[in-house]
Amino acid sequence: MRSAIQLYTLRDLDDTLPELLERVGETEFEGVEFAGLGDSNPDEIRGTLDDTGLDAAAAHVGIEDLEADLDGVVEAYRTLGCDRIVVPYLDETHFASRQAVADTGRRLAELDARLGDHGVRFGYHNHDHEFTDLGGEDGGQANSGGESAFDQLADETDIDLELDVGWATAAGRNPVELLDHLRGRVPLVHLKDVAGTTPVELGEGDLEIEECVRAASEAGTEWLVYEHDEPTDAEESLRHGAETLAELLS
Repeated sequence: MRSAIQLYTLRDLDDTLPELLERVGETEFEGVEFAGLGDSNPDEIRGTLDDTGLDAAAAHVGIEDLEADLDGVVEAYRTLGCDRIVVPYLDETHFASRQAVADTGRRLAELDARLGDHGVRFGYHNHDHEFTDLGGEDGGQANSGGESAFDQLADETDIDLELDVGWATAAGRNPVELLDHLRGRVPLVHLKDVAGTTPVELGEGDLEIEECVRAASEAGTEWLVYEHDEPTDAEESLRHGAETLAELLS
């Protein structure tokens, strides 16, 4: 496995995207996962990646942007050497019932097929609301013991799933068991720690970090992606995340 950082972690820094990449390039991280390109020129970003030695692990792209201009998205990220695109978020309504999950699955599967025709791998990144328990009725609470919307999505599609082990933990699920169940379908894993439902620095929360890293490796994960949704100090979070992942993967 290799290490990367989701650049959303650094969104509060007053840097251009090339400057953010230069910061990351000074750490032990081997790659980045993009959270949009802003006004940056893809050719300039590619040059910065080359200069820093960083690889593009993946890119988070909103589903509406993909559906509106899939060819344009593919072209921009191909310039960066990025051949993985992940939908980072769909709101609770997409997982509120069995029918909603089925519709969501078909929508994601269609994008998977279209991107596959371009030689691009596709995936979906979870938060905690995907683990809502559908049970025998539409709706329900997470972790009440029945099948969750996430389980249904996994069972009814064969798309890659970028498992966020922090949000899975926040939802009351065991991420090690999920990784084992999803072997071969989790080329990207978000390594995030949480205390209850609050994102915290790695090692300060509830996540069984070493067990998750071992399970990800056994599941065939290629990139372990560090993310902190709400860092109090983005520079320190970058340093700590890079050092922690380097130690875990050494």
